[in-house]
Amino acid sequence: MKSLFLTNEYPPHIYGGAGIHVQYLTRELSRLCDVEVRCFGDQNDRINDRLTATGYGLDTGLWTCPKQLTSVFASVQRSLSFNTTKIDADIVHLHTWYTHFGGILAKLNYGIPMVLTTHSLEPLRPWKREQLAGGYDFSVWVEKTAVEMADAVIAVSQETKVDILRFFDADPKKIHVIHNGIDPVEYHKIDAPDVLRKNGVDPDKPYVLFVGRITRQKGIIHLVRAIRHLDPGFQVVLCAGAPDTPEIAAEMKQAVTEAQAKRDGTMLPVEEKIALYSHADVFCCPSIYEPFGIINLEAMACETAVVASAVGGIKEVVLPGETGILVPLLQQAESPYEALHPDQFARDLAEAVNKLMADPALRARMAKAGRERAVDHFSWSAIAEKTFELYQSLL
Repeated sequence: MKSLFLTNEYPPHIYGGAGIHVQYLTRELSRLCDVEVRCFGDQNDRINDRLTATGYGLDTGLWTCPKQLTSVFASVQRSLSFNTTKIDADIVHLHTWYTHFGGILAKLNYGIPMVLTTHSLEPLRPWKREQLAGGYDFSVWVEKTAVEMADAVIAVSQETKVDILRFFDADPKKIHVIHNGIDPVEYHKIDAPDVLRKNGVDPDKPYVLFVGRITRQKGIIHLVRAIRHLDPGFQVVLCAGAPDTPEIAAEMKQAVTEAQAKRDGTMLPVEEKIALYSHADVFCCPSIYEPFGIINLEAMACETAVVASAVGGIKEVVLPGETGILVPLLQQAESPYEALHPDQFARDLAEAVNKLMADPALRARMAKAGRERAVDHFSWSAIAEKTFELYQSLL
């Protein structure tokens, strides 16, 4: 059997959880079948005897479309290129809406089953219009089309399955819940104080950590606004990726400046995050929409207690009172962003963080339980086996 993965992210070009998912799943899946990855970029790698990755570049030098539409048309063009290169796989597996059009073409033109993993759902990310303008309407359309014609849809959490059935005319029998995972050998607690010093973090003082992109979805702006309500005596470390839009970049800059007026803060690159997880006293995930939340697993595997918003798949990863504290968004609505009361959410985040930072014994118990849960329930090898079994059922 051979599986063809279509993805916008693949090493070394990874910026989110979907890319991490593809990186580890393809590695483990290649122990069971041949895997070919076609992705956005310049990759040309043979990772092992059964796993290859080819990047597809793009020349936009003559493009005159609005800047916000560039990534939309780039996804369409690469989707065409994915298919004009001969496909000899038995199954095509899609990751993120950027590749959905490519999967549709492969299914219809090459006559192979199409599997789609839902890392997020466009109807639940209305703020993407800031980034894509009218292209958001295209992303919503292509996702709906792909989900409803897929031979199988993988939901990364039970709540994501509920959302799929709520927004799409999809056959419930075709939706399969297979969680994201973690490599517990790679993600484990280490002692690396020099990494902290290198990045301006004092290893002798406690700190709360955020890891993620600067985007509405990840809720980093709410954590920054919560800083004014945090107790003194500990650091706040933001390990944040590039912002989605200039607007949220400006909003973040202002919020960080205001926070630094009351407390020192550090913006860090994503590298060396295992060391950051390992030394952190609390990890905070303030996402307002999160189908799974792999960053919480990473923190738990590195033996760090978690404070996270009670949304989406996070509720299936973090056990409240055992591995961390979950903070509600206060009310339910069609969109979690619309349901949010920003000031109260910031205060509630701060209250949960303050509680854990003031209780070393509770943090230690949660850290140990988090590591055990990550190892026992979320290994990539088990996830690969479930995915392979799904493939077999379609062929």
